[in-house]
Amino acid sequence: MVDLNIFRTLHHVCIVVRDLEQAVAYYQSMGIGPWTDFPSLAGFETTGYEREGLLNLRYRFAELDNVQIQLCQPGEGVTPQRTFLETRGEGVFHLGFSVADCDTAQAAAEEAGLPVLGSGRMPNGSGFTYFDTAREGAGVNLMVRARR
Repeated sequence: MVDLNIFRTLHHVCIVVRDLEQAVAYYQSMGIGPWTDFPSLAGFETTGYEREGLLNLRYRFAELDNVQIQLCQPGEGVTPQRTFLETRGEGVFHLGFSVADCDTAQAAAEEAGLPVLGSGRMPNGSGFTYFDTAREGAGVNLMVRARR
């Protein structure tokens, strides 16, 4: 097994839900929050995503002491998140890991044989890459993200 060294720093856990408001209310009832709307994904140049579907994803996140929790409600359009919800139901869609550079991390993962589910980059190089690992033994998709 290759040690990619890109899945070391957990940043967030993303849970796909049918009803974002209901999920937020439930988590808040247990003291988890506050919840913040995720910024628009419109600025990302993406691969593996239908543009309409990407822009219709609704996210909220809560910063805990050691990790971020994200809730995602797919909207209209085709996305891996919608496919997950329709085929598997609500649950953890991906684990997100922080890396210094998404392009470098993606290249290393592809070289090791991990298939890319989708990716997005901003003009400054920040962005994300989802790997299609749920069916291959990880149980969930793994994702890397970089901020600049």
